[in-house]
Amino acid sequence: MASPADLFDLTGRTAVVTGASSGLGVTFARALAAAGANVVVAARRADRLEELAAELAEGGAESLAVACDVTEPEQVEALVDRAVERFGRVHVMVANAGAVPEGFSMPERVPAALFEQSIRVNLLGTWHTCQAAGRHMLAAGGGSIVINSSVTGLAGVPYFPPAYQASKAALINITQSLAVSWADRGVRVNGIAPGWFPSELTDAVLAAPIWRRRVEAQAPLRRTGDPEELVGPLLLLASDASSYMTGQMLSVDGGTSACIGFMPYDDELFGLHTAVMPHGLGERVLPAA
Repeated sequence: MASPADLFDLTGRTAVVTGASSGLGVTFARALAAAGANVVVAARRADRLEELAAELAEGGAESLAVACDVTEPEQVEALVDRAVERFGRVHVMVANAGAVPEGFSMPERVPAALFEQSIRVNLLGTWHTCQAAGRHMLAAGGGSIVINSSVTGLAGVPYFPPAYQASKAALINITQSLAVSWADRGVRVNGIAPGWFPSELTDAVLAAPIWRRRVEAQAPLRRTGDPEELVGPLLLLASDASSYMTGQMLSVDGGTSACIGFMPYDDELFGLHTAVMPHGLGERVLPAA
């Protein structure tokens, strides 16, 4: 029987992390390196990737930085090719890249271009990533794909970016669809649905006391998460510790998704939207007097 440490050990395996230039992607890359994996970090900001790759190398990990825009399928294919060229194969793909271009716009005011941009990054970008990694893993005889979704993909969240929510909900279905399609050839597909964690995407809104109070009140644990609290779920899904798991989405949200209820908005919260969004995008459309 394998020891618990052996189950989570990734020594000799290669993991790719998209969206690794900041936030949770950096945490994921560090965790995979600490578990023994060779780590390929990918994002659009090459300078940040090089800094992270150097940090991982100083810690003893083999690492590679690859500039990649996940909305461009050719670049994602090239990313997988670079990883295979350097390390022989890809065992783990963490599809983490994401964006919230529509910001705190009211749903009725979201510009079409921003809605489409959110879908391109969060949904199509993740799809390109999974497909490129999946083709390689299927040919190689197996692998693990971990998709980063969101608690906001599990149900409707009032006055929250609608394209972001829709894309994250779609990722839950993609996780299930790919899992049942690829299980017979040894490729497992699972995901994580984080609640509120500090990151480059969330720092601005979490800095607003009214919003932080709201999200903390929604979580039975009464706080936001620490990025390190995602390391355990990530390593579980990436490693042999989850060898009989596929098509699953782990909610790591302080209990938020276990609750039933709706927290009404008040004027202070509506004021936050108005304050942070330009050109009136944060203002509600109200009935004429």
